[in-house]
Amino acid sequence: MALRALYNEIRGMKVREVPAYLKPRLTWGNVKKNADQAVDRYIEKYIETGSPQPLFHVCFGGMVFSYFVNLPWERAHLAHLEEMEKHGGKH
Repeated sequence: MALRALYNEIRGMKVREVPAYLKPRLTWGNVKKNADQAVDRYIEKYIETGSPQPLFHVCFGGMVFSYFVNLPWERAHLAHLEEMEKHGGKH
């Protein structure tokens, strides 16, 4: 929702006006305040209600994280296999 509101505010601006509009909103203090508010909303919505959603968020987040950590090795492995097949070698 916040990105949609930001997009709607920026949509009518000229490109030159966007950096001056965004610069005060991207200060460290402002980003920290917004992150703290987001964490507080998450805690109110999921943790305090006893919802099982945080467990699912951790599980799926761990799966995505492990996929991205392992992705470079997998790509290199597949490139090696393709190179072997191209030169007629066995793996």
